[in-house]
Amino acid sequence: MKEIMVKIKGHQISEEAGEDSMEFITEAKLYDKGEALYLIYEESELSGIPGCKTRLKLKGNQVQMKRIGEDGSSGHEIRFEKGKRYSGFYDTPFGAIELEVLTNKLENTLSADGKGHVDIDYSISLKGLLEGRNRLNITLM
Repeated sequence: MKEIMVKIKGHQISEEAGEDSMEFITEAKLYDKGEALYLIYEESELSGIPGCKTRLKLKGNQVQMKRIGEDGSSGHEIRFEKGKRYSGFYDTPFGAIELEVLTNKLENTLSADGKGHVDIDYSISLKGLLEGRNRLNITLM
């Protein structure tokens, strides 16, 4: 396990909510489990989900993102792989909402020595509520 600092930039565009960007720097833990790298960090007020933990499992050209609620409850999971669709559910206090993600671009240069970045560009649809395009950039510092 390696403790590192990460810079996280998010950019969201949707017809319903307009354009929104955020950027923050936080501590993270990087684990090398042989077949995959794991990056775990706490979300901030800026991300809109304070107290939530995010875990990224990075394996080749795939990224699996799992968020776990502040109270330890299971949050949601999204898989990213360029050109592929992922369907799942987004848990909210009002119940689960069906979601669909199409990964437009994925670049992963993270290494076990704590260097590199992850760039993900994806389209997301929360059935009946929101459709948009997001970009997520995580840079190890």
